Amino acid sequence: MKKVSFIHAADLHLDSPMAGLRELPQPILKRLRESTFAALRKIVDAAISNDVDFVILAGDLYDGDDRSLKAQSRFRTEMERLLEKNIAVYAIHGNHDHLQGTWVKIAMPDNVHIFGTETGAVRHRAKSGAEVWIYGFSYPSRHVTEKRIHTYEKRIGGDFHIGILHGNDGSSSEHGNYCPFTVGELADKQFDYWALGHIHKRAVLSENPPIIYPGNIQGRNRKETGEKGCYLVQLGENGAQLDFIEAFDVIWKEAEISAKGARDFDSILRRCLDWKERLRNNGTGVLLSITLKDVNLEDGSEWDSLHGSLAELIQDGEEGESSFVWTHRVAIEEEASWKREELAAESDFYNELFQLAGKFDDINDVLEPLYGRLPGRKYLSRIEKDEGNRILAEAEHMLVHLLREKG
Repeated sequence: MKKVSFIHAADLHLDSPMAGLRELPQPILKRLRESTFAALRKIVDAAISNDVDFVILAGDLYDGDDRSLKAQSRFRTEMERLLEKNIAVYAIHGNHDHLQGTWVKIAMPDNVHIFGTETGAVRHRAKSGAEVWIYGFSYPSRHVTEKRIHTYEKRIGGDFHIGILHGNDGSSSEHGNYCPFTVGELADKQFDYWALGHIHKRAVLSENPPIIYPGNIQGRNRKETGEKGCYLVQLGENGAQLDFIEAFDVIWKEAEISAKGARDFDSILRRCLDWKERLRNNGTGVLLSITLKDVNLEDGSEWDSLHGSLAELIQDGEEGESSFVWTHRVAIEEEASWKREELAAESDFYNELFQLAGKFDDINDVLEPLYGRLPGRKYLSRIEKDEGNRILAEAEHMLVHLLREKG
């Protein structure tokens, strides 16, 4: 029976600097900065243990167009492991590691095929005897904003046809709209599988034919939560079988913890510690963001003096753990003792305050002067709408709380 098996991974971002995380303890920060390499090693382990025909890497192998020597060297080491098992690698470069950059080049072993700037096709003979055509191109520069799907021309013959594409289907505003396409355009090519890259969130855009974003292999910030890894794909006469394989070494997680009914600081601390233990992963690290809801202590002064120590107490003892759970953020949502409508009705001042607050539909509008200027725009990324709404709500709650407290 004609069949083929392969690993599909994308967005390795090897040697990512993990910018903006300097507040982490050095052992955990070092672990996080090594995590992309650890994830790649797990992917290679999976390819070898499953005896696949080849590995597909759909763009952004490296985090920048300068391709650090460390990243290239580590990548080559893993490719050599695949070479020893006679496993081929088909890869493209994306917008982060485009071919226009300047770097000191380290040669890759013969089993690695990197597609050039023009869409090409390579024929692979699988262990089953199946003839597989694999198509793809690498970004010639960072900004490839035009459609390229028309350049994928299906070859005559072959048992399976697989397209590799690093681009945006328009479903995510978090990533640049590079090499845009629609699911319909890909399906019209009548390929057996589309191996996508660029979007860091795992997504199955279509099951027939499979059009797949595997997501990135390792979360690099608190927006990239959840399990990260790659797909083990098996194509046969009866269609496709997809199995997700976890590869992350550190995972970002969020927890909402209700403090309702807790009347002292220690009760809240114990709830947070219990949650921390529930989220502990054997062998991997966890970076945890906690939102503490419905805080209403009997002694408000106690909370005011101690809530700043909560994160420190939750973090205690985690620095030396291999399966650490490090709480990098604690957000507090106190149980409101007031209602917006009632305050607005009883006071013109509060009514005007809430009207003014309502004009801030998007927090990024307020921060626009920072985004548009150096050095601010070099270090700031735009805040997502949900996060912006949360910040604005917290600011309003804090302001009203202070005004009512001072009378």
